[in-house]
Amino acid sequence: MPLPFLTEARAPLTREIATVNEHGESDTVSIPAERPLTVYVDNRELVTLMTLGARPEWLVLGYLRNQRLVNAVDEVESITVDWEVDAAAVKTRGGIERIEERTASRVITTGCGQGSVFGGLMDEIDKIDLPPASITQSQLYGIVNVIRLQESTYKSAGSVHGCALFRGEEMLLFVEDVGRHNAIDTIAGWMWLQDPPMASADKVFYTTGRLTSEMVMKSAQMGVPVVVSRSGITQMGHAIAQRLGLCAIGRAANKRFLCYSAPQRLQLQPELAGPKLRAVA
Repeated sequence: MPLPFLTEARAPLTREIATVNEHGESDTVSIPAERPLTVYVDNRELVTLMTLGARPEWLVLGYLRNQRLVNAVDEVESITVDWEVDAAAVKTRGGIERIEERTASRVITTGCGQGSVFGGLMDEIDKIDLPPASITQSQLYGIVNVIRLQESTYKSAGSVHGCALFRGEEMLLFVEDVGRHNAIDTIAGWMWLQDPPMASADKVFYTTGRLTSEMVMKSAQMGVPVVVSRSGITQMGHAIAQRLGLCAIGRAANKRFLCYSAPQRLQLQPELAGPKLRAVA
């Protein structure tokens, strides 16, 4: 399968600015370097994404994948990113069928920054068949601990979301961006670029952000059946997870968590949670 040509147009993730604190003292701090990236597909403007720019080519490829505009990585010939004009030029091998019609209607989602899913968010949901994978409570705790120890832009500058892809307790990729939807799209693009494209049956997706309908749908479209978040879940995210049989686990911190859906995919080991705290009368 021919892989697309990709530039490697990485951009600085942070920049330093001058601040004044509550004591009137001057200081210098790092902040995330958010920037626009306008995506053109076969010379047609598609969307402008607000991003850190760590892996913009992976982001664009994953965006096309998760918007269901391309069905396989070999449909894309090249992705060229130029930060001097804040643009990404995508060249496909045969064009995108009915692109005007397919991008005319979009659902604006709750994703931070530029969150959108082109038309028919629920149209293809019943076509998704997730693999029969599961996660153990021990593996879940291992994932939470790996994330806790991960060096990140969030720790140095704040104001970003992180997402990661795991196999068991092994972290395969960690991505940060100004929006969690960008981070998951970047992971989706990276998975497609593996040769052969990475299988998803034994993978777990982790996000620092809440489990919205968009995040649940994108994970399902990638074939990842277990999603973990340190935050909670929305009503629509929960409804979609239940409908798909996707295991959504939230409020995951230290030894605590809540399994919102498909508990049959979670192999509980309650003895690992330690003693329950008794309420004080």
